[in-house]
Amino acid sequence: MFTGIIEGVGRLIVKRTVGGGMAFDIETGFELVDPEEGESIAVSGVCLTAYKIKGRRFSTDVSPETLSRTRLGSLRQGSMINLERALKLSDRLGGHLVSGHVDTMAVVKKRKEFGDYTLFTFGIPDSVDRYVVEKGSITVDGVSLTVNSCGPGFFAVSVIPHTLKVTTLGELKEGYTVNIEVDILGKYIEKLLVIPLKNGNTVSKESIDSDFLSKHGFV
Repeated sequence: MFTGIIEGVGRLIVKRTVGGGMAFDIETGFELVDPEEGESIAVSGVCLTAYKIKGRRFSTDVSPETLSRTRLGSLRQGSMINLERALKLSDRLGGHLVSGHVDTMAVVKKRKEFGDYTLFTFGIPDSVDRYVVEKGSITVDGVSLTVNSCGPGFFAVSVIPHTLKVTTLGELKEGYTVNIEVDILGKYIEKLLVIPLKNGNTVSKESIDSDFLSKHGFV
């Protein structure tokens, strides 16, 4: 698990095809203190396994599934990426709980400056916009952000100067693609409370009322 609080920006040194997937060699912009072979590192929001860790460099494999669901396959040699090592139980949870399992990709529809702050509007597939709620949490290229506003097929976030400076979000322009992970809690709640139908619609398993809350020990 991760928090969406980026430790630093890294750089893709080598990108090579391996079988049906890819392998990356990455250089971090910070010290990898007490590294462990096989540890998890989030690369622009994607949880990957690090190996051949030496100094500030490590290698990682990217599966065909990951390439199909994220923008990692479009990275080029020299591309800058957001990096976060896995959360320790003793760490502060500064952002929100992030799994590193990307749900979809989004496109920057608009970038607008408001003084030192930057408002980004992203276009997202209809299949995931129901998980995005106003003032809820969302992960953009591994960065934990708060949703300013949202609606069918879009959401907007306001990014502070510090985040723009220490992550790759400052480089985003209209038309750029980013990795998106929605709040994992929404997906679990939906799984528990609704039944998917063959036509793509859903039906509630049980309505939430006073009887439901009493039955499940909430009141």
